[in-house]
Amino acid sequence: MSKILVTGGAGFIGSNFVRMLLLGSDHELVNVDALTYAGNLENLHDVEKHSRYAFVKADIADAARMQRVFAEHHPEVVVHFAAESHVDRSVLDASAFIRTNVVGTQVLLDAARAHKVQRFVHVSTDEVYGSLGAWGYFTEETPLQANSPYSASKAASDLLVRAAVHTHHMDCVVTRCSNNYGPFQFPEKLIPLMIANALEGKPLPVYGDGKNVRDWIYVLDHCDGIRRAMEDGKAGEVYNFGGDAERENMFVVREILRQLGKGEELIKFVKDRPGHDRRYAMDSSKARAVLGWRPHHTFEDGLRKTIDWYVSNQQWWERVRSGAYQAYYEQQYGRR
Repeated sequence: MSKILVTGGAGFIGSNFVRMLLLGSDHELVNVDALTYAGNLENLHDVEKHSRYAFVKADIADAARMQRVFAEHHPEVVVHFAAESHVDRSVLDASAFIRTNVVGTQVLLDAARAHKVQRFVHVSTDEVYGSLGAWGYFTEETPLQANSPYSASKAASDLLVRAAVHTHHMDCVVTRCSNNYGPFQFPEKLIPLMIANALEGKPLPVYGDGKNVRDWIYVLDHCDGIRRAMEDGKAGEVYNFGGDAERENMFVVREILRQLGKGEELIKFVKDRPGHDRRYAMDSSKARAVLGWRPHHTFEDGLRKTIDWYVSNQQWWERVRSGAYQAYYEQQYGRR
């Protein structure tokens, strides 16, 4: 058993990872999250009283606060999810992305080194690789060619982790993943946005011509990969995770409408966003060979489960859209 400090554990991928470990291992977990707009403690309401779980509201870019958190909880492993992650928001204002993704990562590395953390797992993205043409795949050796402020901030954080390995001989691994989807995803990303809008009969905004291609991975498959990298990855290595599910955005949107019984007249093409990468596709052969990992969900199976979850949990995403979920922290923790 290890004590694991998870950053951003109230977010989409982080909360799925926290639940996976609490229900499928004997690890102790400390969840550190600043509870910005995408952090939602309701994502973990079913495990928040678990005997091996603790929550700390804190900003990872606050160095003094992080030193106190590490001193109090003595984690042996850090799994670092916390990040500003929405490309559109980074185009409008990149400052929060620099603070959280770059400064926050260095603060965590400094605290982990000072407190002799045994392993640091840095969760990154395929977007650091840039954009592919019609053929080929991103491998772990693909040069970093970030094209948005968001991906540039993640590339910078990846390089800070690499520097910690080579300069300070820290035990760090980096994971990079294709587009996630599944339960508890904030409804600004493509799949939950389209599901929610379709259920409400609102227009479904599609950038450009809708032919941008993404490799989709179900969130629990990604979490399984992160766990395997945490347990069996080699220090200093990068591991790519993809779902073997390349789909054009228009295909995804039409499939959501089909499964919900809605018409394509809801589709509304909008001006393409600046620097919109055309295609991502991940080569996960290293993770398969070294970690014994593979995705267990096809895109069709995963999308069906995701749509069913959003249909069954309409109150969750309505509260997220309204901002009402942000009162949950005060209700649950404000008097403590």
